[in-house]
Amino acid sequence: MNSLMMTEQGKIQGALWSFGAKEGYNHTVGTYDTKNPEDPHKRLGTDSYKKYMTELSELEPQGFPSEMTELPKAPTAEEIEKDPSLAVYTYLRQECLRCHTGSKGRAKRGDFRGIGCASCHIPYSNAGLYEGGDKKISKKPGHLLVHTIQSSRKAKVKVHDVEYSGVPVETCSTCHNRGKRIGVSYQGLMETEYQATFDEDGNGQPKLHTKRYLHMQEDIHYQKGMLCQDCHTSNDMHGDGFLSGANLGAVEIECQDCHGTTSAYPWELPLGYSDEFNQTAKTGEPRGTTKTVAEYLKMGSIPDAPEGFILTARGNPLTKAVRKGDKIMMHLASGKDLELTPLKKLKEDEKLSREALVAMDQIQAHTDELECYTCHATWAPQCYGCHVKIDYSEGKQNPDFLAASHDSDIHGTTGGMRDLKKYLVDGKVTETRSFLRWEDPALSQNGEGRISPTIPGCQTTITVIGKDGKALLQNHIFKIPNVEGAGEEGQNAIDMSPVQPHTISKESRTCESCHTSAKALGHGIGGGKLNGDPSKDTIIDLMTADGRVLPTKVDQQIPRIANLKNDYSRFLDENGTQLMTVGHHWKLSGPLDAEQRSKVDREGMCLSCHKNMPAGDLAVSAMVHASEMAGFKIDKQEHGSILNKLLLMGAWLQVLVAVGFGGYIIYRLFLKRKNPRRWK
Repeated sequence: MNSLMMTEQGKIQGALWSFGAKEGYNHTVGTYDTKNPEDPHKRLGTDSYKKYMTELSELEPQGFPSEMTELPKAPTAEEIEKDPSLAVYTYLRQECLRCHTGSKGRAKRGDFRGIGCASCHIPYSNAGLYEGGDKKISKKPGHLLVHTIQSSRKAKVKVHDVEYSGVPVETCSTCHNRGKRIGVSYQGLMETEYQATFDEDGNGQPKLHTKRYLHMQEDIHYQKGMLCQDCHTSNDMHGDGFLSGANLGAVEIECQDCHGTTSAYPWELPLGYSDEFNQTAKTGEPRGTTKTVAEYLKMGSIPDAPEGFILTARGNPLTKAVRKGDKIMMHLASGKDLELTPLKKLKEDEKLSREALVAMDQIQAHTDELECYTCHATWAPQCYGCHVKIDYSEGKQNPDFLAASHDSDIHGTTGGMRDLKKYLVDGKVTETRSFLRWEDPALSQNGEGRISPTIPGCQTTITVIGKDGKALLQNHIFKIPNVEGAGEEGQNAIDMSPVQPHTISKESRTCESCHTSAKALGHGIGGGKLNGDPSKDTIIDLMTADGRVLPTKVDQQIPRIANLKNDYSRFLDENGTQLMTVGHHWKLSGPLDAEQRSKVDREGMCLSCHKNMPAGDLAVSAMVHASEMAGFKIDKQEHGSILNKLLLMGAWLQVLVAVGFGGYIIYRLFLKRKNPRRWK
């Protein structure tokens, strides 16, 4: 992948400090100097897919660059003294580019892998130890588990007495554990600062990908035994031969591709499913299924598909999803076959719960305006405040992973495979955060114009230490001028990012978690009112009641962040003013607009009734006293029943009044026509 934006696009865009103003959101800087093919027809995919991507590229040119240039070189410590913003290149080359497939990555538990094709197709354990039968392969960490290629369901890999096929999820998590963290989240892993639980020797939890984890609920697809490749297509993972500036540009699948909606089977949906997608990207063609994929069948990696393959939202065949009457058969890479019943069939067979019917069938706006995972992703990792320190003091250095990956010899080995010490550059990066959450992520509009869960993308707050050990920048948030509602003063380049969290559950988040939540609207946890002012120093010591500090030797407990006036979780104020960047890669991305917020916000609805209870109105008071005298108890079920009755009574009363009034008007008109003299 050539784009810097693929794995950690939120973090990197927030970090493109020094050339943010001139580069903007054009995504023209990558890991290599490269261009698209001159012939647009060389894009890999069906004719429908090519047509779709041509339209999308024209709509979003900033997300689909025609060429990219290599990232500038890492600066020296002397150059940093003159311009500390150049530290961005140190950060990118030492940290972010470890995951790109031209590099072998770092030798840490869970991060061992190959390079290039071997990044995915050669098995590596967390420990990086060889357990095969070749005695010539070293037993030291950093080697493949067995000398076998892992790929499709036809490629069998044997480890000791276990045989498997497909690419294990942990292979993908070797890289996808940062940024949006979709790999570890899919496995039900959420970062924690703590070491619990203890092993039999009393040792704390070992670090995996340099982190420790809580075990949360795994994604339901993971629970069913589905690997990443069972949903994600070859184009998703390898590209289609043309540049994409952000990962959403490459991902061609939607939940509806297999599940459909309550009113349409997957094969009844048009390509590009939603009219909202970038306004015009829908082709209007019936999606159907396809039999014209002989090239896939010749590969021998999938069963025959007599009724055709299910298509992605962009028009390519999902080669593991085959139509079988009114159901779908999933032929997984693991060798397992799953039968999937689309939503329309579940509705027809009356197998959807009342809650599901209300949310997905009766409230059409949910289907039209929300992603499925907006409700069905019941948690999402939220790492608020990414505090990055780049330290150039005392001759500190670390490897430049991009330079090492570019240095290949006649044998095909790169610098990272030989000796990373030859590629040391000035500076050392350290990262930490302010706080972590996982429950009820906020909402925003994603690049498809649909409401989506939203998490920190990363919120880079930068400290640069110069050669003399003094801060050249301290807790600094860079601003990007003239973007996302900001003028020349600039928008805070700490990003909130729309996300598919890969934490899907059959049960959805509650209605209240969106409709009565200030956080869901973008106003922050607790409405952003729980945190102190981060733009002011926090000093904790002996002090008088009016706040005067008594000792003369004191430390700043929490040094200030000058450009941060609000809590990191607050990206929109009550007036609709945007406080930081939100999903900046695509034109439609951004916070919920005023109309969307007015539809979502139902906070305070309880007061609509309870302001008159028990004694705010004579009739209500009489009903309350009557129920108390009768010993009538109102529990949750009874409360819901009362509200439902009141709704029906109120609706029918208004309808009958309207009908009665209309009937009266018609009657008067009839009398006037019958006896016009009487009505003069």
